[in-house]
Amino acid sequence: MEMKKKINLELRNRAPEEVTELVLDNCLCVNGEIEGLNDTFKELEFLSMANVELSSLARLPSLNKLRKVSCDNIISGDLSTVEALMEMKMMKRKRKMKLVHQKDMRKRRRKRKMRMRMKMKMKMKQVQSWEREKRKWASHT
Repeated sequence: MEMKKKINLELRNRAPEEVTELVLDNCLCVNGEIEGLNDTFKELEFLSMANVELSSLARLPSLNKLRKVSCDNIISGDLSTVEALMEMKMMKRKRKMKLVHQKDMRKRRRKRKMRMRMKMKMKMKQVQSWEREKRKWASHT
């Protein structure tokens, strides 16, 4: 379900000005950006966006009463995109909400690839060692 549709569903026939809590977990985020959330949610205090494939907070509107954001997405960029949220008291970071620059993301990918290569090399060495042992035992019989 797309984020706009999920927001309309969560409103439950209420005006956006009346909503204090909005849970947008497991909805589809088009282009990795927030859609459908705007300045009309003036009373919004809690926002949950877990597992929405969000990659940027650039389109997050200025919500003065927002106190808590629950998000487990990998966010690129830095905190300058959320400076409008000066009154936010706590940003709950679940498993992997990391504010990183694109360069850091590339470095992490490279490191991950290197780790995978090393694991493959170790497995190959282990297999070769087993084969040597098999040959050794086969020659003894």
